[in-house]
Amino acid sequence: MRWSSCLMITTRGSATRAISSIPSRSLSSILSSTDAVNRRVFSSSQQEEGVPDSLSLVAALKSFAESLNLSAGQQLHGLALKSGLDRSNLFVRNALLNLYAKCSRLDAVVRIFSSPNTERDSASWNIVLASYVRSDRLRGARRIFDEMPHRDAVSFTTMIMGLARNGRPDEAVATFRDMVASGVRPNEVTLATVLSACSHLRAPRGGSMIHAAAVKHGLVDFVLVGTNLVHVYASCSRIDDSRSAFDALPEKNTVTWNVMLNGYAKAGQVGHAKDLFERIPAKDLVSWSTLIDAFLRVQRLQEALRIYRGMLQDLGERPNEVLMVDLVSACGRCSAVQEGQQLHAAITKMGLDRHTFVQSTLIHFYGACGLLDLACLQFQACRKSHVASWNALLAGLLRNNLVEAAAELFDNMPERDVVSWSTMIAGYVHNGSSHLALQLFQEMQRKGYEANDITLVSVLSAVADSGTLDYGKWIHDLITIRRIPLTDNLSAGLIDMYAKRGSIGNALNVFDTVKDSASVSPWNAIICGLAMHGHADMSLEVFVDMQSRSITPNSITFIGVLSACCHNGLLDTGRRYFESMRREFNIEPTIKHYGCMVDLLARAGCLEEAERVIEWMPMEADVMIWGSMLASARTHGTVEIGERAAESLARLEPGHGAARILLSNIYADAGRWSDVFTVRRAMQSSRLDKTPGWSGIL
Repeated sequence: MRWSSCLMITTRGSATRAISSIPSRSLSSILSSTDAVNRRVFSSSQQEEGVPDSLSLVAALKSFAESLNLSAGQQLHGLALKSGLDRSNLFVRNALLNLYAKCSRLDAVVRIFSSPNTERDSASWNIVLASYVRSDRLRGARRIFDEMPHRDAVSFTTMIMGLARNGRPDEAVATFRDMVASGVRPNEVTLATVLSACSHLRAPRGGSMIHAAAVKHGLVDFVLVGTNLVHVYASCSRIDDSRSAFDALPEKNTVTWNVMLNGYAKAGQVGHAKDLFERIPAKDLVSWSTLIDAFLRVQRLQEALRIYRGMLQDLGERPNEVLMVDLVSACGRCSAVQEGQQLHAAITKMGLDRHTFVQSTLIHFYGACGLLDLACLQFQACRKSHVASWNALLAGLLRNNLVEAAAELFDNMPERDVVSWSTMIAGYVHNGSSHLALQLFQEMQRKGYEANDITLVSVLSAVADSGTLDYGKWIHDLITIRRIPLTDNLSAGLIDMYAKRGSIGNALNVFDTVKDSASVSPWNAIICGLAMHGHADMSLEVFVDMQSRSITPNSITFIGVLSACCHNGLLDTGRRYFESMRREFNIEPTIKHYGCMVDLLARAGCLEEAERVIEWMPMEADVMIWGSMLASARTHGTVEIGERAAESLARLEPGHGAARILLSNIYADAGRWSDVFTVRRAMQSSRLDKTPGWSGIL
């Protein structure tokens, strides 16, 4: 049975009875109660008193639909029923469908459309389809779409729009492919909609396919199409292609400029973002906010604040709550207490602290800066009926390593959401209690909460630290079954988990599925994973491939690259990459980068140069660096450097028994048996720690 026949639930008689309560009035009397514009729609002549001509009726119904005047439209519906025009005239029927569709009366649309023995054309089907889509009734929309005897560009565009708007971008792209296969020519709205779907999928091939279609059909110069092309390439980390599409547009509006600016911001290319911003002919609040966001993303808070002050002077418009939240959050990340408190004062002055998410951001800011008294004071002042404030205080406690206090707060929360569970799980992982994180995740599952991508990133980290490979595979299956979007952080978490659980093959499989649309995080994960497994050449090849795709490396990238150089003994290559961090990428080396460089030099026998690197470091060398020096001193038989390394280790960690054993072995290799006896006697008289061996695989 066809779906349309199932909906024939009313007869002409029942429809007539449904409007029997409407007073019997002529068309002119109905119009006399409306505005003059609607009255002018009608011609002065009528076929007979109370019976309108069809053109006048269609025009009036269209006018009432545009003004959403349902009451007047229903009176005209009554006239159409009495005159028989609702059955005999297709244009009147379509005007009635349009009236009820515009007024969100899907029930009336279905009733009129399903009346038996009435004519329908493409417009009728499209109106009903649009009504279902507007009501977010995708199942009904799909049935209508499948039953349509003839689908035109409007039909396909409406269906694509409904799928894209309801979180089904893959189905939207598939419907567009069906449209092309059917020989239906798309219009600019079609292409803009399907490009938007591609940006959610972050599918560069899909974007290129639609770009080709836009060129083929002569639609590429439309601002709507061009702007979405810029966006889809930027969302797929193809910033050069995004700029090419931007430059090719003959006309650009402010939205186009802002989309390109946002692309640079998310790619971390603040120099290009600033240059583009200066060229925007009509800057608005979005333009300024996007440039501020660009600097916040690369942790350049002071420059972001300077731009914020310039915005206040130039724009003459007060910032919105979203921008203020971004700035306060950045102050929390940078522990910029004074700046954050000034922003807090501005927020209060502008009355933006009435927003719940602003209140929770302020709690989070004080917690991130270690000012828990102020965080608790802000929590007491806010509305505690909102779980976001509880979550912010919970995060503050965990950030300050108050795990027990956080657990107590978590247990006493009046309600929890997925953020509450995710925050507590992440807190356990951060504080080295991965086993508790996994137990809490299991409790979360039992209580019916559905984990999101943020939850699973922390869970995967816990599995990587103390779980099993089978558990990690189960999490991967869960992601696939629930169709959880594979974000960059989630795909990086999967790659990292597989690498640390000993399955580099599975790590490579995940990477291959996401690399065409990924940002820097998954690339970092596979570079570090390959280096960890001794595949140094492949790790460096991946790094070169990443650079060829215009993906900017960050601090974590170079930890993986330098580790790969260490494993393969690539001294000159390691030196070159270490020097390029500051020179080419403006990345300041951390103690981990110095540690990799010291290890690389020490393994290669360049122990004096390694000591000079330790002396130049802006921070004090840690146990790992001196341990690396001590081990290499034994390998290369350098007693003096071994002694200095052992002395530094003893100063940092007096109970480090392994260091004394290594020093004893260095003396033994050099034949200095009296020194061996001295070291071992000191070990026996001292209570030294020896960490037992263990395996995370067996």
